[in-house]
Amino acid sequence: MQLGLENKKKTMWAAALGGLAVLAVAFEVIPMFMGPSSPTSSAEAAAPVATRVTARPGTKTTKRPREENLDPTLRLDLLAASEQTMYEGSGRNIFVSQPDVVIPPPIAPAVVDDKSIYQTPTPPPPPPIPLKFYGFANTAGEPKKIFLKLGEDVFVAGEGEIVDRRYKVIRISPTSVDIQDVVNSGPPQSIPLTQG
Repeated sequence: MQLGLENKKKTMWAAALGGLAVLAVAFEVIPMFMGPSSPTSSAEAAAPVATRVTARPGTKTTKRPREENLDPTLRLDLLAASEQTMYEGSGRNIFVSQPDVVIPPPIAPAVVDDKSIYQTPTPPPPPPIPLKFYGFANTAGEPKKIFLKLGEDVFVAGEGEIVDRRYKVIRISPTSVDIQDVVNSGPPQSIPLTQG
């Protein structure tokens, strides 16, 4: 029968780790069975935890905290001192019943001026159409067609047609063309005939 003790190195590691596990469990479990630590003096036991002062090592504490007195007797001297305190605020005394002072807003004289009447702001004009009208493409028996230029692109369009998927040709005259921006749905703009 083999007990697993053939490899001594593994057995020693297992024993050391087992001992550490037992110490860790003991460190966690033993304080539960021990009672809370008792204070060293009866004065410390009577004082609440918040008023106890612990000094850091190497420092002197000259200021003693105010110990709370659990004596239920009425201290008339402290009560008389607090009754003598006068309210010295600069505003209204909130402890005295009095009506609120209402200050009416100042009334400005009524002045009727043409500038003071509200006018609905006019909407900004639509942006100018960037097309340039520079010629006709007429053939006998067909409707009028024009040449429109946008940058390097040249379009040929007639009345009612859409140019560059945005501009509709409304009316063609001998000196100008009326074009409407379909995207912004603004009013038609007149573009004059240009040379070149």
